[in-house]
Amino acid sequence: MEMLHIVLAAVGALLAVSFTVVFAGRVFFSLVYPLCALLCLTLLGADLSVLLSPAAGGAAILPFGLPGIGVHLRLDVLAAAFGIVVNLGGLMSSVYGIGYGRGEKSPMRILPFFAAFLAGMNLVLLADDAFTFLVAWEFMSVTSWALVISNHREKANAHAAYTYLLMANAGTVALLFAFGVLAGPSGGYAFDTIRAAAHPSWVVGVAVVMAMLGAGSKAGLVPLHVWLPMAHPAAPSHVSSLMSGVMTKVAIYALIRIIFDLCGPVAWGWSIPLLVFGAVTAAMGIMYATMQSDIKKLLAYSTVENVGFITVGLGLALAFRASAMPALAAVALVAALLHVFNHSLFKSLMFMGAGAIDHATGTRDIDRMGGLIHRMPSTAVMILVGCAAVAALPPLNGFVSEWMLFQSILSSPQLPQPLLHFLVPAVGVALMLAAALAAAAFVKLFGVSFLGRPRSDEAAQAHETDGFSRTAMGMLVFLCIAAGLFAAPMVDSLAPLTSKLVGGAMPAQHSGPALLSLTPFTVAHSSYNAPLLLLFMLVSGALTAWCIHAFASRRTRVAPVWDCGFPYASPRTQYTASSFAQPLRRIFGPGLFAAKETVDMPVPGDMRAASIKVHLSDLIWDYAYAPVARAVWAIADRINKVQFLTIRRYLVLMFAALIILLVVVALWHP
Repeated sequence: MEMLHIVLAAVGALLAVSFTVVFAGRVFFSLVYPLCALLCLTLLGADLSVLLSPAAGGAAILPFGLPGIGVHLRLDVLAAAFGIVVNLGGLMSSVYGIGYGRGEKSPMRILPFFAAFLAGMNLVLLADDAFTFLVAWEFMSVTSWALVISNHREKANAHAAYTYLLMANAGTVALLFAFGVLAGPSGGYAFDTIRAAAHPSWVVGVAVVMAMLGAGSKAGLVPLHVWLPMAHPAAPSHVSSLMSGVMTKVAIYALIRIIFDLCGPVAWGWSIPLLVFGAVTAAMGIMYATMQSDIKKLLAYSTVENVGFITVGLGLALAFRASAMPALAAVALVAALLHVFNHSLFKSLMFMGAGAIDHATGTRDIDRMGGLIHRMPSTAVMILVGCAAVAALPPLNGFVSEWMLFQSILSSPQLPQPLLHFLVPAVGVALMLAAALAAAAFVKLFGVSFLGRPRSDEAAQAHETDGFSRTAMGMLVFLCIAAGLFAAPMVDSLAPLTSKLVGGAMPAQHSGPALLSLTPFTVAHSSYNAPLLLLFMLVSGALTAWCIHAFASRRTRVAPVWDCGFPYASPRTQYTASSFAQPLRRIFGPGLFAAKETVDMPVPGDMRAASIKVHLSDLIWDYAYAPVARAVWAIADRINKVQFLTIRRYLVLMFAALIILLVVVALWHP
């Protein structure tokens, strides 16, 4: 209970910071980010205490909210695990914002909502009844929308914020339906009441579908992802890191809370939508990312891919739990939870790096960068580590969770359902394709942005970012490395959570024969030792370098560098982001992106420069959302004429409405 009081006090202080900056104005600006960092650190300590000692959590009912119901709050091990993700991300974003926010042109459009956004995400985790959850969820959505539209004068940002708000409202309605069917006719909206009730199978099915729609729209599941590549680039970079690295995980929390905690026993068949949509999300997200030249859009689509990986892990955990295989369910759930944490680290790092590049060059277009490693050496090294983590290269943290997820997939033949024997390997193939394309996408990002020669004057005049921003990115780099090397203690800390949700836990990692070895099942079956692998990489690399220097010829040779057939050194001869993605665009473009290439090749004698233009479309937006948007605008345009009727016509409308209502009442109660 004491930890809950600390958390509530810190969340209240975040809300107080938000209100204070509104009334105090410019005098308080410089204190907002340091105070947010301090409060997030306090919340992080409390959440970590509850995760390591679940008995330290507690529950409370506050005497306001709905009459006779109040506000139910609870800090349990699930809320604490996601609270670590939220508040660690908030801490890093706050430190980054101390330096990055100095150049903000409209701080009053960001500072009040930044603190409120952090408070809203924490309140979602603490909510212990449906009413409180939905209010906190909407508060989180509205504050993040305000941050997205902070630069409202740009038309693209206004469109992104509008789309995000519509998708957020639709998701809230879906979650309202999920809680409504779980509460049933008695209307017991407290989570303890929902948990204790015996739900019919159709109720569980409706709740799972509504949870996938509601939480999936916020997390970025395909086809509910359309807002994400619009909104994340529109927000300031430290807000983008929160939305992509943290807020999407709050949506994953909602999915876990409803499906694994509130619904009770769920049939194995409901794992199929999670597996299918997770695989499609992972594959399509990274394909779209590979095609992008805007660095923030690339990272946003990469978030879609990683949400797909997490969803597949949850689907496997549900299938194993429903088949009474708690040990295998624990491995799949731990893989998903570790990827939640790991993605929050490396994606926050990458969005902060993108903000540093944008601030230094004034552009997000990768094709206008190049050679930044010479002008931003510290940022280059940190983004290189982030790219390696996103691409799941060992011994970094991205590899650990993806490796465990594939271990779960390899164990799927033990499931008794023949349909899953076919489906899960197909899902595994889709995830393997996504993992390979992720490596290609981030090789493109780093190689085209940081290597070679500058492709524009902005890139040639770039400068290193400020010290606070580098400090935040440096801490995330350290955490990416540490989480990859010391994953075993993290797995042990998740044992109480997996025992609660799936009835089983992974073997205690500290009892293995190898130091810091990660063992999902048994040492004989599979194990992964990151420190040993790192030692091997360092020794083999040093030995190779020594052999080259010891036995190679010491003669100095001077020769022209291979110029790919172009005798004049020019940035025009370098690969661009578009040319890097061309082979994939030629393969997948016509079907998935409706890719169109327009080539302008002057005839001989014409001195115009040749050009090629590539147009890519999001078919889901074009065929699913754009027609609905056009229909809504058309209907709204027609209804708008009602505002300009005469008094007589208004009276006729009111009379007609009254007659219709009376007829409905008469038919309803004959």
